[in-house]
Amino acid sequence: MAFPKTMSCGGAMLAAAALLAACGTTGPKSLGLGADPAAACAALASAAIPPGAIGLPSGAATIDSATLVPATALAVAERGPSPAARITPATPAHCRLLGRIAPLDATAPPILFRFNLPLAWNGRSVQYGGGGFNGTLITGLALVPAARFDQPTPLAQGYVTYGTDSGHQNVAGQPPQAFALNDEALTNFAHASYKKVRDVAVALMQRAYGQAPQKLYFMGSSEGGREALTMAQRYPQDFDGIFSRVPVINWTGLQHAGTRNGIATFGEGWLRPAQVQLVHNAVLASCDAADGAADRIVSNPVACLQRFDPASLRCAAGTSGDNCLNDAQVQAVRTLRSPWRSPVPLANGVTEYPGWGIGGEATPAFASMGGWNAWWTGTSAPTVPPQPSNGIAWFYGSGALQYFYARNPTIDVRSYRAEDFAARIAAVSQLMDSTNPDLGAFHARGGKLLMLEHMADYAQSPFAGIRYYESVVARMGRDNADRFLRLYTAPGVDHVGSGAPANVDMLGALADWVERGRAPAGLQLVEQEVQPPFKVVRARPLCEWPLWPRYTGGDVSQAASFQCSR
Repeated sequence: MAFPKTMSCGGAMLAAAALLAACGTTGPKSLGLGADPAAACAALASAAIPPGAIGLPSGAATIDSATLVPATALAVAERGPSPAARITPATPAHCRLLGRIAPLDATAPPILFRFNLPLAWNGRSVQYGGGGFNGTLITGLALVPAARFDQPTPLAQGYVTYGTDSGHQNVAGQPPQAFALNDEALTNFAHASYKKVRDVAVALMQRAYGQAPQKLYFMGSSEGGREALTMAQRYPQDFDGIFSRVPVINWTGLQHAGTRNGIATFGEGWLRPAQVQLVHNAVLASCDAADGAADRIVSNPVACLQRFDPASLRCAAGTSGDNCLNDAQVQAVRTLRSPWRSPVPLANGVTEYPGWGIGGEATPAFASMGGWNAWWTGTSAPTVPPQPSNGIAWFYGSGALQYFYARNPTIDVRSYRAEDFAARIAAVSQLMDSTNPDLGAFHARGGKLLMLEHMADYAQSPFAGIRYYESVVARMGRDNADRFLRLYTAPGVDHVGSGAPANVDMLGALADWVERGRAPAGLQLVEQEVQPPFKVVRARPLCEWPLWPRYTGGDVSQAASFQCSR
């Protein structure tokens, strides 16, 4: 049986036959599907996983199809919702399993899943997180969050990969939040589906290869980043390594704060695209060179928030236009950067959602990529009901308030008062908010957790993840936290990985830490052309919070020209 040509462990490219030994795992070097992979794959179509094998109350899991899929070549699209999404990576031949987990409530949708079984298995697996409100089956074939464009996917490295729709499918003509009216569907979206699918995956790996996985990893971004932290908090025994990028961690706070930010742009508060560019240019003029290099990246947004005052752009009396901001627009910018304080208790003692950051305001918008024009202000003035052109945050936030909290799809959220839905907010916060700082059980079982925040992210505030990290340190102590947790920040990068160097092999770094005991060190972010051979355009050191990259001299496109400093 053929082995994958290359596999990654901590950034090193290793021969498949040596992978497990090099990464410090034990057991067979590889496991295959047998002498006849097509027959072995087809035989899995009859597999059924009983409810007793799933660690939460559940119906049975069944396989809808089992297909041996031939290898496919790399392809790159001209456009996509993120740089990484333009890339369809090369995939090896594998066994594709499509199936479902039956609900307990007959009115709830099933949980759909997809598993990809390599012909030569390295004994490990990667569960992919979702995005947005999910509702789309995650294939497990894409690049993992933050991955370099030129590195092989986990499946190509010999990992079993898998994902789920989180227990509902988007329906044409319905808002993506509508599923939340069903309690079981909401619980599945909050946490249960990822645990259930993980347990089914373990059972199927045992059946397919005759051995349970030796190491299990979870990697997610945005909503998937929240799911990743949820696994560490709720199911600490299930994963050995977890990577969480830009997690929508304080979910209840985010939806309320995002809606508040949208309301601030109604009437005279809306900023036109030209005014967004105005703010962006003014921020760069004030803060870009503060790190020693004028490279159109705000390296230290914390300092920049103190340095730049949007009132400096206020229109003179009797004037208006694209070259200045009126009072309502100045206040809207201040609202975006101010915390939303909850009038009702949230889970884990959280009382507020932090304000957003600074820099990257005019990062070009396309789908989920970009700055204010993508996420906050949109390209047209806000409306009720929201339109996609109003900005994703207004569309997402107002829908969440209608379907998750008020459970009234017709409510005008401009008149919504959190105090009127205190009990419901508390219940949903307990389900959705991944803010529990007690990671003691995850640490005790040897788990490792990497977090990455993009500092020019306007889909969610990067300071929410930073606050969570600091709450873990406060709860567990610095020494304990350092043994299993790292938080990194990427200046100038938007929610999905554009605007500045954003790519780094986090799976390799995580596997090195989990399997060899080598904590991450010397990691670099790279920005690459989105076409083969994926040339590196520029690089920066990946700094641990609270450090920032400071220019020390030399070629500004090289990471060696910067050092992480306070």
